[in-house]
Amino acid sequence: MNVEIIGEGLMFPEGPIALPDGSVVFVEILRGTLTRLWGDGRTEVIADVGGGPNGAALGPDGAVYVCNNGGFEWSRDADGKIVIIGTTPADYEGGRIDRVDLATGKHERIYTQCDGQGLRGPNDLVFDKTGGFWFTDLGKNDAKTRDLSALYYARPDGSRIDKAVRGALSFNGAGLSPDENTLYVADTLSARLWAFDLDGPGVINRPAGRHNPARLLATVPGDVWLDSLAVTEAGHVCVGTLMNGGITTIRPDGSQAHTPLPEPFVTNICFGGPDRRTAYITLSTTGRMAKVTWPEPGLALNFNPY
Repeated sequence: MNVEIIGEGLMFPEGPIALPDGSVVFVEILRGTLTRLWGDGRTEVIADVGGGPNGAALGPDGAVYVCNNGGFEWSRDADGKIVIIGTTPADYEGGRIDRVDLATGKHERIYTQCDGQGLRGPNDLVFDKTGGFWFTDLGKNDAKTRDLSALYYARPDGSRIDKAVRGALSFNGAGLSPDENTLYVADTLSARLWAFDLDGPGVINRPAGRHNPARLLATVPGDVWLDSLAVTEAGHVCVGTLMNGGITTIRPDGSQAHTPLPEPFVTNICFGGPDRRTAYITLSTTGRMAKVTWPEPGLALNFNPY
């Protein structure tokens, strides 16, 4: 597979969104920005949202909705790679969901809490066809403690936010199956991909007698973590894989295949191009954006021009 590096010098890129004009919009977690990368390698800041912008997705109003984790402590190693220490920074103000107008860069906070409890580290989100969105909250940690994580469902106008799952280990990437009957959630530390059967928008099916409503679809073997994900047209889940650097594709039957990439922390993937077979992949510790031709088309996302 030919890997073309189309952007460099980025500050831990994540949450890519491919647009028909050939640009890619994404977040830079450590820079605190929503940024656009053009095909010639130029970048421009759309909005300085602060904190730690993480997952990003286009909403029904054409704005970009951003999961903001509030920021991380970080450093660089001897080779110049970014090292996420992971502890909560001194200027942490809490987690939130931000809305950014692509045309003007104006941004606002849509959600900072649910049922009186502050969001801690929102991470990734996906919109369903009704315009609502699921999002994960990975939580925050310090030298001795770490939050449990959670899964939420919300409306983009600020009118509704529900905590659907609480007490999880480390929920990260989120995506919907092509028929939107299944929500996939990647758990970072356990390297597991969970499947939640849905009874409707924002409603998880909860089988009687089961503590965990999710089905375990797959566990990725080895010393690896899982990050964010995208789903293909055929319903395969492509998960960014950390430490062994690449994209792990997990099929609905649980079988899997790994595509290696030149980066230990491959965090996210999105699909674009006329046939949605152009994959944009974030190589985060080296601050790069890669472009590859994927062997199958990605799923057409709700409210995305592709």
